Amino acid sequence: MSQRYTVIGNYLSPYVRKVLICLELKGLDYEVDPMPPFIGNDEFSRLSPLRRIPVLIDGALVLNDSSVICQYLEDKHPTPALYPADIAQRARARWLEEYADTYLADSLVWRLFYQLAVRRHIFQETADEAVVQRAREVDIPAALDYLETQLPGDGFIFGDISIADISVACYFRTASFVRYAVDAERWPRTAAFVAHMQALPAFQKLAQLEDSMLRLPPAQQRDALAAAGAPLTSKTMGTSEPRHGLPRG
Repeated sequence: MSQRYTVIGNYLSPYVRKVLICLELKGLDYEVDPMPPFIGNDEFSRLSPLRRIPVLIDGALVLNDSSVICQYLEDKHPTPALYPADIAQRARARWLEEYADTYLADSLVWRLFYQLAVRRHIFQETADEAVVQRAREVDIPAALDYLETQLPGDGFIFGDISIADISVACYFRTASFVRYAVDAERWPRTAAFVAHMQALPAFQKLAQLEDSMLRLPPAQQRDALAAAGAPLTSKTMGTSEPRHGLPRG
C-alpha cells in the first residue's frame, strides 16, 4: 500500500494550497482535514502550537509551516523536482517563496481576504476599510511593481515549474475569492503569469474543490467537499466555535 500523508488545513488557505499543489505535482497520496485554524480544537493546538495551518502528518512526524513542509516533501520525494538544481536559481526560488509568504500574504490575504471574508463571515466583525483601502492603493501595487521585474514574459520563472511559481500563484487565487484581479494593462507579466499558473491541471483540480465550499460557513464546508470528492480524513479537529489565533503559516 502506498504511503498516505495527512494535511490539516482549509482548501481556501494559500499556505495549504501550496502544500497540496506540491503533493499533486509529485503524485503523492494524501487526505485532508479541511478545517480553518480558527475552529481548531485542543488536539489541533497540540499539533500546531501557534494554531497555524497547514500541518503535515507523516506517521509519527508532525510538521508545521508550508515552507518547511514543501522542503520536506522535496527532500523525501526529489522527483519531479520543484526546486531548481542550479544553486543560484534555487536561492532565488526560495527568496520568491519567502516574498510570497510574507509581503504577498500580508497584502493580498491579511489586508484584503481576511478583512473582507474571514472577519465578516467567521467572526461577524466589521472589516477595517482603511486597511483594505491601503492594500488596494499602496501595498498590492507595490508588490505587483516588484513582480513585474521578476516574472517571465511567458512560462515558468526558471524554465520548469518550481516552488517560486507555486507560491506566488497561490496568493492570487485566494485574493480572487474577494473579487481581486490583476490589472493586465498595468501589470501584464503578472496577469499572464497568474492566468498561466491557474490553468494548470493541479490548480484546476483544487479550484473545483475550493469552489464547492466557497461562501459556505465552516460547519457546511466538509459535507460540500465530501460531495465534491475531496480526499477527507475520517475525523476532524474542527469545532463549532471560532476563536482567534495566529493562523499564518
